[in-house]
Amino acid sequence: MVPTKKEDLRKLVSQTTIETYEELTPKLIQLIEQTKQDASLTEAQKQDEISLHMLGYIKSCTNEIIIEVLAEILGLEE
Repeated sequence: MVPTKKEDLRKLVSQTTIETYEELTPKLIQLIEQTKQDASLTEAQKQDEISLHMLGYIKSCTNEIIIEVLAEILGLEE
């Protein structure tokens, strides 16, 4: 779908955002659980690692959303 109005673009971005976050969330949860169970890290180190995982998650989601929306608009194939 190539949006012709801002509202159409907003809907496309919103839908892509929901799909992307749902797709990438299990990996984030897995990383967080692994970090919480890592006995070699202090609690402060665990929190730092989890923060890094969260930042990476947000960055990955943002990149994927941009790519997917542009691919849809430009009609790009996988």
